[in-house]
Amino acid sequence: MAVYKDGDKWRVIYRYTNYKGERKQTQKRGFATKREALGWEREVMLKSESKLDMTFASFFEIYEADKKKRVKENTWESKSHVIRTKILPYFGERKIAEIEPKDVIEWQNEMLSYKGENGEVYSPRPT
Repeated sequence: MAVYKDGDKWRVIYRYTNYKGERKQTQKRGFATKREALGWEREVMLKSESKLDMTFASFFEIYEADKKKRVKENTWESKSHVIRTKILPYFGERKIAEIEPKDVIEWQNEMLSYKGENGEVYSPRPT
């Protein structure tokens, strides 16, 4: 794991071991600041190690890569829309390990009390 100045931008070179045990190397270029480059490197390391210190948004990327292949396209689009519009705005930048049941209850209550511009609410769930 190394961060280098590449002209006026920053570049990260990241080495990892894949699921077959083979050593691989990848890189990402074009970061405006060293802080951005180090942040990207930290997120990639957390994803590869499957630690709960990753953000919910990072977890969603892993979930999407896995789940998208296993369900029909329309099912995925529905699921993805709900996650992107309802859950990620609330939990996206929070670390998974920091999300507690009280946070989920608070989010649920916020969704239940939602009123649109015309006073409309979300459709009730069929029982």
